[in-house]
Amino acid sequence: MTGPTELPVPDTADVRIGPEVSEEILSVLPLLGEWHGEGQGAGAAGDHRFGQWIRFSHDGRGFLAYESRTWRLTDDGAIVGPDIRETGFWRPRGQDDVELLVASPEGVVELYVGRARTTTSWELTTDVMARTPDAPDVTRAVRLYGIVEGALMYAIDRAGPDEAPRPWMSARLERLR
Repeated sequence: MTGPTELPVPDTADVRIGPEVSEEILSVLPLLGEWHGEGQGAGAAGDHRFGQWIRFSHDGRGFLAYESRTWRLTDDGAIVGPDIRETGFWRPRGQDDVELLVASPEGVVELYVGRARTTTSWELTTDVMARTPDAPDVTRAVRLYGIVEGALMYAIDRAGPDEAPRPWMSARLERLR
């Protein structure tokens, strides 16, 4: 079995190394890289702080790979343990349109469609939500991403059946590389 460093096709979060960047991903290129920071989450167990690492990478094709890991924090910043984890793909379509596919181990798969609002902000709304029988009862969601003064900021609102979307996660992340 080969490890990630031995893959025959590189996958990178750095435009200075690795494969040439596809023109297709120019509308989401500002996301490329690794980001780290803290945020606020809401859920059935109440509001909580979390730490987060996100990586947007490419392999030369017309999409960004997306990976996110979060960990719960106490009010004073101590790490409690792992929290939400996601993986997916950002797929630009034309100059401003973008699709986002996200899967999580909680049993939810989300397909978003949206647009670049500016060269550094994106608004996406679910087109399709699929979930396993024991997954949270989520029927729609909205994600807003933006790069503000060099930081990646986002907010995710989720809704259940017959509910208006309400805040679920938001964070401010600084670029690691």
